[in-house]
Amino acid sequence: MPAAAAAITTPPNFHFHDQMVAAPIRSRSIRVWASILVIATGANRAMVTTAATSSSSCGGAYTTLKERATFEKEIKKSKFIAIAGSISDEQSAFSFLSQVIDPRATHNCWAYKVGDQYRSNDDGEPSGTAGKPIHSAIESSGIDRVMVVVIRYFGGIKLGTGGLVRAYGGVASECLRNAPTCLVKSKVRMGVEVPFDLMGVLYHQLQHFQVEDIKQDYETGKDCVTMVTFQVDFDCIEELEDAIKSKCSRELVFYKN
Repeated sequence: MPAAAAAITTPPNFHFHDQMVAAPIRSRSIRVWASILVIATGANRAMVTTAATSSSSCGGAYTTLKERATFEKEIKKSKFIAIAGSISDEQSAFSFLSQVIDPRATHNCWAYKVGDQYRSNDDGEPSGTAGKPIHSAIESSGIDRVMVVVIRYFGGIKLGTGGLVRAYGGVASECLRNAPTCLVKSKVRMGVEVPFDLMGVLYHQLQHFQVEDIKQDYETGKDCVTMVTFQVDFDCIEELEDAIKSKCSRELVFYKN
């Protein structure tokens, strides 16, 4: 068992809100923690929707949450609480989920998105009625690197398949719509071999484009040539290259990580 899973133990019994249909207390508690273990261990994949490809961390800009956001709504006597937060990867999604779930609730359903990678969980609701609409709300919002957990306290009236989809998707959408966001520009590490006599020209352009973490490596280049590395906004790469080539008036070799 992975270390992350080994640190998690099944919690003791909890007192739950009155429900129309009684369920064993321990079984629901176990289901909640199983939901966390889905992320922590990668097990029980049948419970989630997964599309694990490349992440948007490879480059470009993305919009994410500045801070945690919540939205609460009562629908036919069931209380729905949506909690959204910024995440960076699957491990941080696991950490966020473990912080916000309520084992006393009837369901803790969730979805997250990091670039092209996403996962969702219905946590005992009929398949496709909770996690999927939460994920759809995330996609529609245009927000990336975010997780939304929707907690439901059953109020005694069944909502039906369509009602559940509207409820989970609706509260997730409202939560994200009201959440404070920010634009994050990805940085790319670049390098260029430049003669000593062009260092002044190069540094002028690097300052103009507000690059960061400039370093020089005198041992990498050839005679009278040094390697200069730096970090630049992803969407400024081509413009920076063209500006340096134009000002230096000679062929230069650029490297990107």
